[in-house]
Order: sequence, then structure tokens, then C-alpha cells
Amino acid sequence: MIDPPVWSDADLETHRLRAISAFSTERLEEPLEDYLEAFDEYRGHVEEILDVTGDLTRLEETALAVLGEPRLLEAFRYLAGPPVSEDDLKVLADARSLARGTLEKTPALVQRLIGVVRQVLDRRRFAWAIEGRAPTTAERDAAVLASAALMAASRTQTLRRTHGKDRQEAMVKDALTALGFTEVPSRKILTISQAPAQGEFCGESVLGNRKGDIIVRLRDDRVMPIECKVSNSSTNSVKRLNNDAAVKAVSWKRDFGLRQVVPCAVLSGVYKLHNLLDAQERGLAIFWAHDLDPLTEWIARTRP
Repeated sequence: MIDPPVWSDADLETHRLRAISAFSTERLEEPLEDYLEAFDEYRGHVEEILDVTGDLTRLEETALAVLGEPRLLEAFRYLAGPPVSEDDLKVLADARSLARGTLEKTPALVQRLIGVVRQVLDRRRFAWAIEGRAPTTAERDAAVLASAALMAASRTQTLRRTHGKDRQEAMVKDALTALGFTEVPSRKILTISQAPAQGEFCGESVLGNRKGDIIVRLRDDRVMPIECKVSNSSTNSVKRLNNDAAVKAVSWKRDFGLRQVVPCAVLSGVYKLHNLLDAQERGLAIFWAHDLDPLTEWIARTRP
């Protein structure tokens, strides 16, 4: 059986710098329209909340009109400083659900939600509400713009992560298809026999007790779980690569055997050299989204 390539420090450094360059180019060429569209949308939502609640003076009386509308519920969470996630809001208000039907049947829950946000209301953006007075025009406009910017930035960052990962997975699947592999439905894989057949692959599936982004059955019958990782900073790379992909590699090799699985990661974005070396030493084969040729060439060589 042919082992995947093990890169030297120099090779990893070369690819690392190419990945950073590609990442920088993508960020600089990213359309500003996505952010501006989100900004305009969220500005309307925040203005609507202020209109409905009388500039936050009648939150208790108008709570259901705000919390019962998903678009306004999201803006409501951003009244806090810092904003609270939906999961955090549920925990803080002891709520199992924030669905409109649940809120209509549970007035006490509605008041708890209002109480939570009042307690953590951003004192800089909404100073008038803390001081019990009406806002000046300048204060209101500033609060709307600041809130819309917070929400638009959050959405843009989420879309970046999601689209980057989706695009990377699509590239890998296209490369596998070009090699003659066939995509089959995702499944739960508790034993090697439950993995796709030789020459097949599936999308995100549970392999053992951990999820893999793409699971491939090589022509030599080994299973190759592929993790697609996009990192926007060297700090983030530790989480994506070393604390996730490399940990999975160790787990899969322990569960299925060193000769049965070949864990690998396809990377793009920003990584530190020592983190790449650490992941490789722990048994993770490393490839790069900006150059998939080494991956496809190695897969082609595994045919008996």
C-alpha cells in the first residue's frame, strides 16, 4: 500500500505562503455588495423594533410583536452589549423554544426574555433607555447604524465560513468524480464494511464516533476521511487543524487500525508552520485547496 505524501518543512512553508496569498486575494476581491445589502436589511429591522417599542420605552407591552417575528427576534438579540446568541438567550431566559406559538402560550417566558435583554442592554448605543428619557435624533440614528453594522458584519463572517467550506468540498468532490469515483448517499459508518464501496465516496458522514466531511473508499480498499478546513487566522488554525482534524485522525486510526484508514485534510487560508508539522506528525495527511494535483495523483496511485 502506498502511503500519502509527507511534506518537508520547506514544502509546507511554500504551500502555506501560497494559501495565505490566495486567501488575501479572495478577501480583497470579495464583493462589498454582500455586506451593504445585509446592512440595509438589518437597518430596517432595527428601525422597526424602535418604532414598534416606542424607542424601547414599551418593550413589555409590545414584546410579542417583536419576539414573534424571526427577523425582529434576531435584531432583538443585538440590542444587548455584546449581542447574545439564540442559544444563550434560551439558557438565560430558561426557554426551551422561542417559537411564536410557545411565546403566545407562555406570557411569563416573554417577560423573562425582555428582562434578560433589559439587563444586558448596550448602555452606549441605547443610553436614553437606561436613563429613562426619549432619544435625540442623533442618538437614535447612531444606535440604528451601529446595530445594523454589528449584524451585517456577523452575517458576512458566517457566510464567509460557510461558503468557503462548501466551495472547498465541491472542489474535492469534483476532483474525485474526475478520477472516476461515484458519490453515494451519506451514512453512519461504525465498521469499515459500512463505508462506501471501492471507487465511491459520500458527503458528511459519521465515521466511528466523529463526523468526516467526505468519506472515500480508495481502490486499494482503505477508507480515506477528508476534512475540508478554511482558516481565517493563524489562531483560528489551531482550532480547525490541530484541535479538530488532527484529533479526528488519531481517533480514526485508533478505532479502525493504522492500515485501514488514511485521514487527510484539504486546507485553505492561514496556518502556522509548526501547527502544520504537528498535525502531520499526528498522522494527518495534508493537501491544499489551491493545488489538488498531489491529492488526485496520490489517489490514482493507490489503484492495485
